[in-house]
Amino acid sequence: TPEVEQYKHHDDAVYIDELSAPAVNSMIYEMQLEKVHAGIFFAADINALRHAFWKKFHVILAGGGLVVNESGDYLMIFRRGKWDLPKGKLDPGETIEACALREVQEETGLGQVTLGDKLLETYHTYNENGKFILKESHWYNMIAYGKEPLVPQTEEQITDIRWVQKGAIAALLKNTFPSVVDVIAAKKASL
Repeated sequence: TPEVEQYKHHDDAVYIDELSAPAVNSMIYEMQLEKVHAGIFFAADINALRHAFWKKFHVILAGGGLVVNESGDYLMIFRRGKWDLPKGKLDPGETIEACALREVQEETGLGQVTLGDKLLETYHTYNENGKFILKESHWYNMIAYGKEPLVPQTEEQITDIRWVQKGAIAALLKNTFPSVVDVIAAKKASL
């Protein structure tokens, strides 16, 4: 497909089009290299690929929100040197919707936040103490009412929170994660 072709020959991308245990292991190994910034797995059966890939990871579910105020501004947090959106891990017995709302409230200090429609799911991997982690984040539209003060949750290393006008969001997206760019793009596509 044309979308894949542009990435197949990038020096910083890995492209694999066979589904096997060695291929999955190769992708995981390659993605840990500092020079590699993208991995593309191309397979005819997405469910088979998902099963083969997922079983190599410990999956963690998380919920978060793209919070918009009554003026249409987006809420962004600054954590560990990057602009981000509030999100966090699912607690035992909690629904993913309740998790998303709780995490937004905890990380921002907002109390008057209303949960809206689900936007999308994003995935990212990392290594924690030698274990491969796959974080599956469920993102929701949210709206904040009134002019509540923003209080960064410092124990989560959040050092700044701000409302960002839609026209200014592109500048912050230069210093963020690919999943945050995907969430903002999903929001724009739904408008």
